[in-house]
Amino acid sequence: MASDHDVKQALLSGNNNYSQVNNEKNVVVQRRKNRQDNRLNQNVVVIQTPADCEPMYVKPQYSLKQVVLMLVSYIGGGTFCFFLVRNQIKGVKTNPILDSMYLCVVTMSTVGYGDLVPNSAMAKLLACVFVFTGMALVGLILGKAADYIVEKQEVLLVRAIHFHEKVGPAEILKEVELDKVKFKCITAGILLVVLFVIGTVFLSVVEELELLDAIYCVCSTITTLGYGDKSFSTAAGRSFAVFWIITSTMCLAQFYLYLAELYTERRQKSLVRWVLTRRLTPADLEDADLDHDKVVSASEFVIYKLKEMGKISQEDVSLVMETFKKLDIDHSGTLTASDLLPLTPRRPAHQIDE
Repeated sequence: MASDHDVKQALLSGNNNYSQVNNEKNVVVQRRKNRQDNRLNQNVVVIQTPADCEPMYVKPQYSLKQVVLMLVSYIGGGTFCFFLVRNQIKGVKTNPILDSMYLCVVTMSTVGYGDLVPNSAMAKLLACVFVFTGMALVGLILGKAADYIVEKQEVLLVRAIHFHEKVGPAEILKEVELDKVKFKCITAGILLVVLFVIGTVFLSVVEELELLDAIYCVCSTITTLGYGDKSFSTAAGRSFAVFWIITSTMCLAQFYLYLAELYTERRQKSLVRWVLTRRLTPADLEDADLDHDKVVSASEFVIYKLKEMGKISQEDVSLVMETFKKLDIDHSGTLTASDLLPLTPRRPAHQIDE
């Protein structure tokens, strides 16, 4: 007969086997449940976020190809229209098509020499349409083209500065990014000087102007002043002017823009240094305590300093907080996936299996 000890061992062994079987069953059930949940989640239909949280509209940016297409369309359309009324335009003429294109560019850039002027009601109305259209497009067209030209020259400028040093591509891109506005200003200034010299030499050689008159004509052109007593009067000169007027006026405008941007950036950096180095006062801590709990957290300190630097305003903070409150559906003070993506009721499991 088996002893009591043997009976107890058998019972314990049976219980262990039974527990192991149950555990294996639980694992299988859990796996099936996980697979079912995954299938349910795959069939979840996501609906739109609350109506109060509409996505922000981002203004589309025109590409360089679109800007060039707009420029070509404007010049082509202007050339065609002025060609149709060529007999209603008076002044010094060379080639009808070239004169029409030249008049279109002079009108768009607002140089207005006066060597070619409309001489009828139809031609004057056409000029009015194109001058306002050109002024509307000139900022976009010239600004985008100038950015493209300047940015292409920035890396070359840094390479020239570090000509005798071993500077890799990563260091060059880093330096360009750190002093982006400065390099843009320098590059635009260099391009402006080159265009100034080219225009002066061309007017002296081709248009046979005196050196002082050539410089005078270049200055009155690139500043869009256009007195008109000195201008391009030959076919070769007007062919050159069609391209030179656009690029030179563009470079001058961008140079002054970058100069103003550089001045503003330096003032901003000075303000940032002052904000970060000055000592805090109890009044500063009170202003930085947004939730009025007598403790300033890291996020509150960052927001306060950004406001002091002028990078954000209290209105910006209020708008962001309002958006946060609208997204925080469960009012937990935090955002989760369930707040951002409300789900529709799940489909029954038997429908999913089907």
